[in-house]
Amino acid sequence: MALIDEITRRRTFAVIAHPDAGKTTLTEKLLLFGGAIHVAGAVKSNKIKKGATSDFMEIERQRGISVATSVMGFNYKDVKINILDTPGHEDFAEDTYRTLTAVDSVIIVIDGAKGVEAQTRKLMNVCRMRNTPVMVFINKLDRPCKDPFDLLDEVERELQIRVRPLAFPISSGDTFKGVYNIYEKNLSLFTSDERQTADASTVDFSDISSPELDTYISKQYADQLRENLDLVEAVYDEFDREAYLEGKLAPVFFGSAVNNFGVRELLECFIRIAPSPRKSTTENRLVEPSEAKMTGFVFKIHANMDPNHRDRIAFMKICSGTFERNKNYLHVRSGKQLKFSSPTAFMAEKKSVIDFAYPGDIVGLHDTGTFKIGDTFTEGEKLKFTGIPSFSPELFRYIENADPMKFKQLAKGIDQLMDEGVAQLFTSNLNGRKIIGTVGQLQFEVIQYRLEHEYGAMCRWEPISIHKACWIESDNAEQLADFKRRKHSNMAVDKHGRDVFLADTSYALALAQENFKDIRFHFTSEF
Repeated sequence: MALIDEITRRRTFAVIAHPDAGKTTLTEKLLLFGGAIHVAGAVKSNKIKKGATSDFMEIERQRGISVATSVMGFNYKDVKINILDTPGHEDFAEDTYRTLTAVDSVIIVIDGAKGVEAQTRKLMNVCRMRNTPVMVFINKLDRPCKDPFDLLDEVERELQIRVRPLAFPISSGDTFKGVYNIYEKNLSLFTSDERQTADASTVDFSDISSPELDTYISKQYADQLRENLDLVEAVYDEFDREAYLEGKLAPVFFGSAVNNFGVRELLECFIRIAPSPRKSTTENRLVEPSEAKMTGFVFKIHANMDPNHRDRIAFMKICSGTFERNKNYLHVRSGKQLKFSSPTAFMAEKKSVIDFAYPGDIVGLHDTGTFKIGDTFTEGEKLKFTGIPSFSPELFRYIENADPMKFKQLAKGIDQLMDEGVAQLFTSNLNGRKIIGTVGQLQFEVIQYRLEHEYGAMCRWEPISIHKACWIESDNAEQLADFKRRKHSNMAVDKHGRDVFLADTSYALALAQENFKDIRFHFTSEF
């Protein structure tokens, strides 16, 4: 198959949402329809210990939340779909922000009872900055929900984007009957209770004015549906795919992921209208997916995908050309030529070795500690992909070894976990102690849990009073040296040896910025 055909049949997208909106459940049902899995794991139920397919870390299964982005690829009707299921919890937002650099479109999941929540707004802002096309799936219609039109208004207002419903629910809560697919002009009603597999029987109606509909959902709901659909056509413009691709219009679907309602409609429409791989931005130029030469970048590193082998996997998004196994590629940062004997494709933690990968695909590369987030691979050209941020941490703790016999395990664990980008490591110039900085409290618990269960190392946290960490640089070497001498007790170096100023108060930071005009203070570091 020609490169252009491979590009055209690919869809790479992320599923994002506020915690507990049903994001992982929706991901799982999409996999179900794609035939990638055959029975959905009950995400919440502790009785069923399988857990969700995309939540493969032990701590995720225990807590019932996603703490790391997982990648899943499968084929559906000759379309190759790559789903990235992201953490919803704001403490892991940084992983999600970086993941959004590797996708071509996004599905936002919203809880029908709660409406648009804080984390959803933040994530939408990231999509807006990149003009990423978004679809909205309003979930949990099997519970009492807000009025569908009120929800549509809220999405428009809160996410600042025009909407167009392409499906519409019939009631909600105990009386929820199903979803009418406006895009396909048909109605699917589940007539069986088989909700954990994809082969539930359905009844299709192409003509909703047919009196036969009344026999299935009662005249009251049939009349209500007809009235709502007339209102949709009167209030909302026709669906405009160009506006969607430019990130200016969001198609909206309704359903209940846990009960399989509305998921097929979402998937069918998605493979038709969602974009195939798009151009990527580098510091030098725009990279077209159809270019013959391979380019790609690492957007995530995950340690211990398989705890038995202590392996590290770097996730690389292919941006152009064809990636081939055992072919030499330039690792731009180090200038070395590298080849990969066992590049992998993913199904959460299940991996399979691949010979070829195409633009839009996510490839796992075995990493012995040489890769960093943001690393670029090419066939010789020196490129650097942009827009892969690392944010200044907001919470800080000293990390101390709680078991002197496990010093090496702790050092290795910290080293590998920091490379994942889950948190940042600073070494104090004053006393050489190691400081961990995170954007959320929950990350400290995850780091402690993973150090103990994946590396056999025990750590304890000690408090430290820091307001903000910022990277500093200056063209005025004399002033920089003077600053570092005066602020010696507040200086540290990060994992990559860069100077970091740890301001203990907002006043101290403002004063430093005022007194040292030639020093640039950065609050994000592009890796």
